[in-house]
Amino acid sequence: MDPSGGCPHAANARLLARGAVAPVVLPGEVAGMAVVGHEALREFLSHPDVAKSALHFTALQTGRIPDGWPLKTFATVQGMTTADGADHRRLRSLVSRAFTARRVEELAPRVDRLTSGLLDDLDRAAASGDGVADLRTHFALPLPMGVICELLGVDAEHHDRLHHLSSQIVATDIGPAEALAANREMVDVLGAVVAARVENPGGDLTSALIAAREENGDRLSPHELLGTLMLMIIAGHETTLNLITNAVRALCTHRDQLGLVMSGRASWADVVEETLRWDSPVSYFPFRYPTRDLTLDGTVIPKGTPVLAGYSAAGRDPKAHGSDAHRFDLTRESSPRHLSLGHGAHYCLGAPLARLEATVALKQLFTRFPRLDIAAPDTDLPRHASFVGNSVRRLPVRLRG
Repeated sequence: MDPSGGCPHAANARLLARGAVAPVVLPGEVAGMAVVGHEALREFLSHPDVAKSALHFTALQTGRIPDGWPLKTFATVQGMTTADGADHRRLRSLVSRAFTARRVEELAPRVDRLTSGLLDDLDRAAASGDGVADLRTHFALPLPMGVICELLGVDAEHHDRLHHLSSQIVATDIGPAEALAANREMVDVLGAVVAARVENPGGDLTSALIAAREENGDRLSPHELLGTLMLMIIAGHETTLNLITNAVRALCTHRDQLGLVMSGRASWADVVEETLRWDSPVSYFPFRYPTRDLTLDGTVIPKGTPVLAGYSAAGRDPKAHGSDAHRFDLTRESSPRHLSLGHGAHYCLGAPLARLEATVALKQLFTRFPRLDIAAPDTDLPRHASFVGNSVRRLPVRLRG
């Protein structure tokens, strides 16, 4: 795996041509596997002999993974994404009340207002920048960050720092010293958030998690509280940030598809789902571990191997999505549902919120600026320095064509 990231689709196509499961070399020469085929990934994500706990990560348990390994946080952070069975159900139940369909529906007016205000900010930024503004900085980032931080009761003073630290934690080209420093600072910032909510509890999710810990001492440990907040901050804004960015890029480079939406022949929800399939905001997500030697699509994955879920590859698998899987097509009807938000017990808890935010964001953006276009060649847009996240780090746009 290229730790510097970049656009994954050409490499994905080469892997898919060889099979649904591929051996990969992770940073630090750690042997792993990647599941890239749609059907194989669907089976793998819900397989009863596949675990999320790093207790099953052989190289970690035998001392071969050093501190500062860029992917270690994905394996060792204590929370829903690294728990199995009863522990997973316990942790998920503590958070799930904030993401019910009813709760998300109640958030819709707030998302509408926040989106509208951010479009004003984007317009002002463009006016002061010769008509060009960075859509990620002024719109795609502050929307999901504002929403998830409001849900968690995180004060605005922490937003920028939390995004910077999140980007470092998901980076795969980061050095050991930087990785350790980013994790330490993230814990410090989240510790300050918890302390503030202990002193002044409110109706936010952090206050509810603290209350659950205090009322039932065995319900949520201090490490699980911080780990849960870290996971929710990172997953709650990075993925939606990438989703909105990738959707805008897709529509601007496929004006015929944008025309379908603007004329009512396709919906903004269609744009969100096709973007999730065609250009998944998460490319390769770490980790799952077989609890026994597992044969998947004819390939043996040895027990204890760290396995990447290849969402961006599965989204363009021609065996599942047809020979035109590489095309962005809002009228696509025959494909199975994409897997970009997961599958099985660990299906993305925040999926309804991400869909709401992205749908509202795209509808308001192109309704207000129907001639919006990208102000730089796609080849000039810097990519994420990670094979986990899949997007560009900057998206200069001209709002009025």
